[in-house]
Amino acid sequence: MTVSGPIPESGVGQADGGGGPDRGFDAFAREQRRALVAFAWTLTGDVGVAEDVAQDALHATWKAWDRDGGLRHPEAWARQVVANRAVDRVRRAGRERRALGLVGARPDPAVDLPTTDHEFWDAVRALPERQAQAIALHYLEDRPVAEIAEILGCAPATVKVHLHRGRRALADALAPVSEEGPR
Repeated sequence: MTVSGPIPESGVGQADGGGGPDRGFDAFAREQRRALVAFAWTLTGDVGVAEDVAQDALHATWKAWDRDGGLRHPEAWARQVVANRAVDRVRRAGRERRALGLVGARPDPAVDLPTTDHEFWDAVRALPERQAQAIALHYLEDRPVAEIAEILGCAPATVKVHLHRGRRALADALAPVSEEGPR
């Protein structure tokens, strides 16, 4: 997957979003939008799709905001929506590419920007879904394992496994290739 634009600014370091449970949805949306777009971008590789996914997540969060006593952890809930919607979008794009291939049409190639960051995030997007999500939440948003577990709906030990396997796969994918071959 190639990147079709620069990485959006993120809310790195603002993992809890601040404000507490009494703040309104508008403040929440203003505080979290950039971080949600950045998280979606790391999973999809396309800024336009990432903005759509983040907007979908904010809309879903708004709908759930006051329902049944409100959301206990809206930041985690919104990121879970982003993770799920990003997976749906990537799968749909793959189906569309395969369908276009069957009819002989080829989509316009995206601009490939040869930078280290783009190579890294391309490698992250090539990981299995949960590994990519765990890596993005950990390195993009600097979230601890317990928060990632809550967002992804799994045990902290499972997050540690995803992070470990993801790091190993990234090390293999991004390792410099020697002309002499392996020693």
